[in-house]
Amino acid sequence: MKTVSVKPENANRVWYVIDAKGKRLGRIAAKVAAMLRGKCKPSYTPNQETGDFVVIVNADKIEVTGRKFDDKMYYYHTGFPGGIKKNTFRSLVERNGIVPLEIAIRGMLPKGPLGRKLYKNVKVYVGPNHPHVAQRPTAIEV
Repeated sequence: MKTVSVKPENANRVWYVIDAKGKRLGRIAAKVAAMLRGKCKPSYTPNQETGDFVVIVNADKIEVTGRKFDDKMYYYHTGFPGGIKKNTFRSLVERNGIVPLEIAIRGMLPKGPLGRKLYKNVKVYVGPNHPHVAQRPTAIEV
């Protein structure tokens, strides 16, 4: 047997659309991260960009279980001494509804140049409309 290594230019890449309304944050992020990597394909290559493109709509209507809506915290540092900042899930959703989903997806991708390249293949939108109709994305259920 020979190991097949697919180059990114030879990969068969498909567009998918996911409706996040009423779905759980972590389940969508895990599914999207696997699709971006191409792990569901027989031609999966760990060091190449052979995954699919994913469009997520209704990202502001995503759900979390328990009291995470008020208790889940997101931390970041400004780079200055004592510059730690924090936001709750509620405040992030109210300010910009796509940020929690983007943070979750980015955290499940590899760190480094490959992860940054893969993250460009996901498009997240607040409402039910998206500008990628010309690519004819296939709707999938999570």
